[in-house]
Parts: sequence; C-alpha cells; structure tokens
Amino acid sequence: MNLQKITFKNKSGQELVGRLELPANRHPHNFAIFAHCFTCNKNLTAVRNISKALTSNGFGVLRFDFTGLGESEGDFADTNFSGNIEDLVAAAHYLEENYKAPTLLVGHSLGGAAVIFAAEKIDSIKSLATIGAPSNPVHIEHLLQSGIPEIEETGKAIVNLSGRDFTIKKQFLDDLQHKPLAQILGKLRKPILILHSPQDNTVEIKNAEEIYVAAHHPKSFVSLDDADHLLSDKKDSFYAGEIISGWAKRYLALDTEQQETPKTKHQVVASLDDSEGFTTQMKVGNHFLTADEPKDVGGNDFGPSPYEFVSAGLSACTAMTVQMYAKRKGWKIDNIEVHTSYSRSHAVDCADCESDAAKIDTFERDIRLTADLDEKQKKRILQIADKCPVHKTLHNETQVITKLVE
Repeated sequence: MNLQKITFKNKSGQELVGRLELPANRHPHNFAIFAHCFTCNKNLTAVRNISKALTSNGFGVLRFDFTGLGESEGDFADTNFSGNIEDLVAAAHYLEENYKAPTLLVGHSLGGAAVIFAAEKIDSIKSLATIGAPSNPVHIEHLLQSGIPEIEETGKAIVNLSGRDFTIKKQFLDDLQHKPLAQILGKLRKPILILHSPQDNTVEIKNAEEIYVAAHHPKSFVSLDDADHLLSDKKDSFYAGEIISGWAKRYLALDTEQQETPKTKHQVVASLDDSEGFTTQMKVGNHFLTADEPKDVGGNDFGPSPYEFVSAGLSACTAMTVQMYAKRKGWKIDNIEVHTSYSRSHAVDCADCESDAAKIDTFERDIRLTADLDEKQKKRILQIADKCPVHKTLHNETQVITKLVE
C-alpha cells in the first residue's frame, strides 16, 4: 500500500491535511473520499480500517481532517455542517486536478449526512455509502444537549464530547436547522448504500430506515449487527469496507488498463507498510488480494500466507491440467479437488533468511476425483498431475533476479 500525506485548500483558503492511500500498484481503478464523524479525525481506527479494505480492493482513498480538526487549519468553533460539505467538494477538486475525479463518497456518522449533500455538488460521484448516519443533521443536537441553553443565551458554549472540550457556536446549530436531508435525497439520483448497527446507541437504527425510505433506487441496506457506533472492533470496520467495495464496483467503471510498467499476464505487485505487520496488499494480474500470516505467528490472518499462495498455485494448476488432459482424451471428470498444504509459515522460515537452511521442503497434495474412471486411467491422471507447469517449476532449478528500482 502506498500512503501519502497531502494538503489542499478549503473554500476560505485554509490548509486541510489528509492521507491518500493507493493500492499496491499505485494505480486505483477508482478514487473514493472518506468523511469522518463529528469531532473525529482522519486517523480514527475505523476510518483507517475501512480505507485499507477499500484500498486492498483497488480503490484510492482520500481521508482528511475537516476544518479545525486534526492537522487541518481553522478554528472548529467557527465551522459548521455546511463547511464540512464544502471541504468535501474541495477534496474532490484536489483529486480531479492532481489524480482523477472521485467516483465514490463514504461517510461515517455526521460525515454520512455530509456525503449525501456533497454528492449533489460533485458531478463525478457515481455512488455513495453511509455508516451510522443521522437522517437529519439536526440530530447532532442531542450530543450538545448540555450546552444548548448556554449557546442560546450567550451564542456559544464549551461542550465535552468523547472526553474533549469543543466550543460550539449558535451559528453551528442554526446551520443544522437549514439542512433538510430528506429533500436532498428526494432529488439525488445516485446509488446509495446504507450501513447501520441495530445496537447503535448514538444514532439509532431508525435513522437508517428514514434515509432508505427517502432515497431513490438503486438503494441498499446492510445491518452491522453487534457493532457500536464507532465500529471500534476492527472486524466490524473491515467488514464494512469489504461490503462497500463489493457493492460500489457494481456501479463504477473499473479502469485497470493504466499501468506504470508494461502489462504482462504474470504481473504481481506486493506492498507492505512499516506499521502493517505481515498484512500485505497485492495486485495479481487485474485482481487485488491480501496476504498475511496466522495470528499465532504475529499476523492478522487477513489473507493467505505466502506458502499458501504457492500451494494455491499448485492446486489450481493441477486441477486445470488434469481437466484439460481428460477432455482431450474424452474422459468425463465431473469434478476434481486438489488439496495442497505446506507446513511451515513464512514468519518462521524467514527468521533466519540469510541461512541456506531456510528453504521450502515438501508440499503434500491430495487429489479427489468425481469420475467413472478405471484404475489405468486414474494412474495416468496421477502422472499428468505431476506434469502441471507449476509442479515442474517447483522441481526445476529456478533463478530469481532481484534489483532495486526507483
């Protein structure tokens, strides 16, 4: 994965700071913008996890701090909901000018309401997804309940939210009152995915129902059962990211043609950040995959291990080769299953990578046939299995030519 720090200006000329994540080959098929929740920032765990899930599926994702939050310039007390929408529009302009216009908006909580309004203003957006979003921005007032009397009387108040003090001015509340989300949804003609937890105690599930009813088809709803509002359990945030990725691809053109290097049918790219442990993002041909290690050796188990990928190649090649041979001979094999395993993990095997003893030893391969074949035919199938190209590669003397590139 490629993570870049980027900056761009908001409507008032203040500098906003974000992170742009690119997939392993650095050429996303689409760009997405993530809008974080009220008083959160781009580095919230759920935001990072959802972004990583999207990136591992080929998206480029821009997540940034709204004005007055995180690393971005500005005073939060002087911001309002309309400013968040304008920040999203500015982010879209940045991507369009420097990379490619975004096609997907994802918003969490109040950020979910913001992307609905922003989708109307950004022509390039083809789909949007909300997570735990309120059906009306004014819903946020219940979080400010303790300070509303003072705000009404003096024009501002300090309100404690999630353990931090924020100054909220009356103009923020007034702005919320003039943002009827249902009216915007009634005019919006863009696919929308609504994700919400039935156990959300911050923004109740009824909000998802109201958004769904107000939106036009195509619209979809996914229940994030047992998740809390902030998706603090990483399995919930990664799940949300995977769902959004799979859903959005139905409505987006997948540009997989642009390549930094000449395209070959065996092109594989693996990318691993310093902070990701063993979780490695990969582009294999035109497909995006994740490699990892089991939890018992320090991985997250988010994908197959390197040896499992090698075993997978052997299994797939064996099945293809046997079926191709059987069809040529006129033998009917209804199904072939090839079970291959290798006992050692990459983490253990590479603990002493400089030693000649660190080497691949034995693959165990079991083949199960669903076919009416005699013993002579079965014996021939075993011989053909040993002739599959990947099998031959593993047995041949092979060289790997390695060089550093810029």
